[in-house]
Amino acid sequence: MCKKKIAFATLGCKVNLYDTEAISELFSQKGYEITDFDKTADIYFINTCTVTNFSNKKSRQLIRQARKKNPSAIIAAGGCYAQTSADEVASIEGINIVVGTKNRGKIVEIIENYSKNNGVLNAVDEIMGERYFEPLKITDLKDRTRAFIKIQEGCDRFCSYCIIPYARGPVRSRQPNEILSEVERLSQNGFKEIVLTGIHIASYGKDLKNIDLIKIIKLIHGIGGINRIRLSSVEPLIVTDEFIKEIQSLDKLCEHFHLSLQSGCDKILKKMNRRYNTQQYEQAVKKLRSVFPDAAFTTDIITGFPGESEDDFKQSLSFAKKIGFAKIHSFPYSPKKGTPAASFPYQIPNEIKSERSRRMIELSDRLNKEFLKSFEGREAEVLFERQIQDGIFEGHTSNYIKVRAESKSKNIINKTLKVKIGNITDKETVNAKIAGNLF
Repeated sequence: MCKKKIAFATLGCKVNLYDTEAISELFSQKGYEITDFDKTADIYFINTCTVTNFSNKKSRQLIRQARKKNPSAIIAAGGCYAQTSADEVASIEGINIVVGTKNRGKIVEIIENYSKNNGVLNAVDEIMGERYFEPLKITDLKDRTRAFIKIQEGCDRFCSYCIIPYARGPVRSRQPNEILSEVERLSQNGFKEIVLTGIHIASYGKDLKNIDLIKIIKLIHGIGGINRIRLSSVEPLIVTDEFIKEIQSLDKLCEHFHLSLQSGCDKILKKMNRRYNTQQYEQAVKKLRSVFPDAAFTTDIITGFPGESEDDFKQSLSFAKKIGFAKIHSFPYSPKKGTPAASFPYQIPNEIKSERSRRMIELSDRLNKEFLKSFEGREAEVLFERQIQDGIFEGHTSNYIKVRAESKSKNIINKTLKVKIGNITDKETVNAKIAGNLF
């Protein structure tokens, strides 16, 4: 008897990617064959995103594409768009099952018990009162260098533009013993780097006792075999003097901080309901640079938020330049139904939002080039992750510079090597020569 085939498509953040990988593993354990989304499958699972209206559109397109690939397949949608707009997703032509961001551990059972005779199954449950961290986990990662570990779910920030608290529910933290046992297993399986991820990892531990983000980092730091601990994203208010005091002795913590900004204008930050101002943000960066002088700072900036004047935007540009980001993820504001900002006055025309985003991305490109050039001729340690062509390998430094180096005689995947950084090869990438022995 042939195995049933299931294909996955994932939109959005690293948390969604982690969830998809965990769900994929549930199906593998039940004997299903995992296939590519562009292939014919018996089941298609689309893990949706709703951060922007374009994300919603892309989710709908993937559902329709799957139906065209196999008219008789079962098509299921999960994730944030499915959670916040369950009825809308359930009405998309071709969909069979909608599951949202809850009860994903039961997805195999839900699909196996589904009958098309009963029409579309809307299995989305209310999420806002949820207090339980659903223990999705990964035991068989395909990558063998860097592993993502989900330590936290949900958000209670309620920024005026953001739908995610309604999609993911309140803060729920994963139990420390579960995190540590997963890190131990990953270490035993040869992983050298882990990335701590979640919806708002700065909130880790607030619903538990005697644990917070710093404490879980320190516990992970003590596990042998793991050489690097990378944080997916944090907010500036977590960078206190106590935070700095605790992390300065953690040599495994990567010199790369994704500090969410969203705007470099205090007026707009207040309208966004962000809980910091530009002065506090700048102080956080200065404190981190006092410990990690070579740190890379990356961020997200929204352009064209309601009421953002040209002068406000120029303030944002100027502040971003002042900070000296290594990279800026910039995108035009997208009004989300159900959020306060969607009904704010002075909505900005799409062409102005897009033009401002283009200017911010141009700044990002210039800053990235300056950042990379500042390391030319210097030595750095690189964890090599993949071979991109014969004898040419690619990896990242601790501060997330993408490096390419030649090794004709040895396979250096999952090896940490000292290199001498050379010229910029293309956008965001540098050449290097191997300069030392294996670490």
